[in-house]
Amino acid sequence: MLTMIAAAQLPVLSALLVAGALAKVWTARGEAEPGVLSRLGPAVLVADRWRAPAMLGCAAGEVVLVAGLVTTGHPVFRWGTAAFFAVSTYVLWELRRRRPDVGCGCFGEVSAVPVGLRSLGRTMVLTAMSLGLVWTPRIPGWALLSGMNWTQAVAALGGLLVLAVLSPEIEEAAARLRYRAPCEQRPLDPAHALGRLRASATWRSHVRLLSSTEPVDSWRELCWRFFVYEGRGHTGEPVEVVFAVYLSGRHPAVRVAMVGFDGQPVEEMSLLESMPVSAGR
Repeated sequence: MLTMIAAAQLPVLSALLVAGALAKVWTARGEAEPGVLSRLGPAVLVADRWRAPAMLGCAAGEVVLVAGLVTTGHPVFRWGTAAFFAVSTYVLWELRRRRPDVGCGCFGEVSAVPVGLRSLGRTMVLTAMSLGLVWTPRIPGWALLSGMNWTQAVAALGGLLVLAVLSPEIEEAAARLRYRAPCEQRPLDPAHALGRLRASATWRSHVRLLSSTEPVDSWRELCWRFFVYEGRGHTGEPVEVVFAVYLSGRHPAVRVAMVGFDGQPVEEMSLLESMPVSAGR
């Protein structure tokens, strides 16, 4: 029975490793809040220029471990997982002692809450789960998963519930969902807005008027990003084609207008009436 319960923790360990790896990659690649690595462990224990590589290296190790757990039954991956969580427990203890102001970074920037007893308890539980997995049959993880019975499913759910109770990130994520900064205050990458523009029907219907597909100017006003292109009007006169991309929503609005070099509209195509196209220039 104990062996059966221990084997049931494989999907729990795999899910935690995958979630941790993805969150660390997202944070290290700069998709999260700027400067967040200076508030997360174990990145704070190394020099500034090594912080992102350290987090990416940790994520790579998690990917290797979960791949080995799922595809093989080799004990090196099971012992490696146990060692990974045991070392993580030691690192969190050191962070709590030396840098009580930083978060564990276990799940990237969402783990910015200072390391407490719950975070330490979670890594201890994960270490115990990993050690239990060492004594299960040496068969690939996918075979264990495909052969799970109801008893093991309940045991896996119990393991998830214990980890949920020990995860302060859940409260942090809930707080972030309750409060979201207004669109005009959120940092948004211009390249992302440009990608949204080029995927729009508005772009496809006007791209033939452009002299070049590279913008000559760009600026942001509140929740709109403007892009200016040199082009030709429908009668052949030189114009500036101005696109406005809304920066929020899954299917953002895209507006366009053509403006002469004297700054006067040549052909208005329902650009925002409340925002003159020359305001940011």
